[in-house]
Amino acid sequence: MLLTIVSFLLLLGALMFFHELGHYLAARRNGIEVEEFGVFGFPPRIVKLFTYDGTVFSLNAIPLGAFVRMKGEDAADMSPGSFNAASAGARAVTLVAGPAMNFLIAIIFSVASVLSGFPASVAHPLLNDVPAASAAAAAGLESGDILLSQNGEPLLVAATTGELLAVDRSMTLADGTTAPAEGLFVLRDGVRMSLVGTPDSSAELLAGAEYAPVLSTQITAVVEDSPAAQAALAPGDIIFSVDGTPVTPGNSLSQQVNALAGNEVTLAVVRGASWLEIPVLARQDPPPGQGSMGIGIDGVQRMVSMPFGQAVVEGVRNIVGYVGMVLSLPVMLIAGQLAPSDAGFSGPVGIAQLVGGAVDATVDTGFWFPIWQLAAIISAGLAVANLFPIPALDGGRLLFIAFEKLRGRRMDPEKEGVIHLVGFALLLGLMVVITVSDIRSGPQSIDWLRILGQ
Repeated sequence: MLLTIVSFLLLLGALMFFHELGHYLAARRNGIEVEEFGVFGFPPRIVKLFTYDGTVFSLNAIPLGAFVRMKGEDAADMSPGSFNAASAGARAVTLVAGPAMNFLIAIIFSVASVLSGFPASVAHPLLNDVPAASAAAAAGLESGDILLSQNGEPLLVAATTGELLAVDRSMTLADGTTAPAEGLFVLRDGVRMSLVGTPDSSAELLAGAEYAPVLSTQITAVVEDSPAAQAALAPGDIIFSVDGTPVTPGNSLSQQVNALAGNEVTLAVVRGASWLEIPVLARQDPPPGQGSMGIGIDGVQRMVSMPFGQAVVEGVRNIVGYVGMVLSLPVMLIAGQLAPSDAGFSGPVGIAQLVGGAVDATVDTGFWFPIWQLAAIISAGLAVANLFPIPALDGGRLLFIAFEKLRGRRMDPEKEGVIHLVGFALLLGLMVVITVSDIRSGPQSIDWLRILGQ
């Protein structure tokens, strides 16, 4: 409990510090005086750290973030150097700078999560063509070989794209067995064998060869009394083929089985170090939720890493995808496509529980992915939430500036301040409601161990 509370306060404090740092830097750049920068916590003040260029930097007693107090921000002060006296553009840039800083921090954390090792659906490459002059041919590889490992490291590719992946701190193949320390380890016609004299790198070995990702579909559950149970299929089995046709991204298990519904099919599966061929009925009209054979499936997860350039692209893509999902929530709620109970809103209690779970997962596994990934999500969430056009939030203040530009004159700053004060009170009330809901619904958690493939 103590670790959860401390972790939450430190993470929230760090994210809010960078948010307020964005406001501070933009305000000073636009000639707006900043009277105080609470680098941690809200008043009452504990200690004044120092004064720089007229700004008091302080530590404060309520450990729930950070704050920047700009001159005349919530009053009718129109004197030089005040927030209200600044131009509309200067005020808009200052307001946007906070969420923009959170977006930047979210991207940095997201890239860090990829660089530190991230969970991915993996597969082994199945060679479809081996040119005679290729390094693969020189190593003794043949078409139809499944590459398992090279010099002690699993030879894995992305299950969807076939992109070569670097495994992070793992000697475990997709089937859970351990890779031999030396040479090239392959699966040929269901038999495991070792080859010697392989190239130093996997990229060199695969250069010029055509391959497809296989052994990426794993059975996770078997329904009682189903055809799969009668055929003795088991959780952990990895499916290679259906009636001799490999399961690949372009020819998935469901596609193949649905096309053969009503017939008995033969599944080639890998179970530990064993290769099995198991006949099983693909039912035409199975009970709801069971599927043709009565199995649950998922991808094989492993912790992998990417080179820096690819990690940056992947990190940015993850944050952009998350922001798009968050922005779609209000539209889905208004359209009735999503119930409020399913939207996943969390207050401080729920977020603290999630942070505590991420910290525990990192301590248990040694992987930093849970902390970096959750920090990226929370930072991006703060950025998006602050841009919503609600009084008291940055987005609400930006809305007033937009009205000002449309009207050609601004609202009385004192009246605007009252509106933001009322909005702040309503936000506090909403936060209380969400917090009570968090407490009633019980602990919130993410199954990080499953995500990490542990």
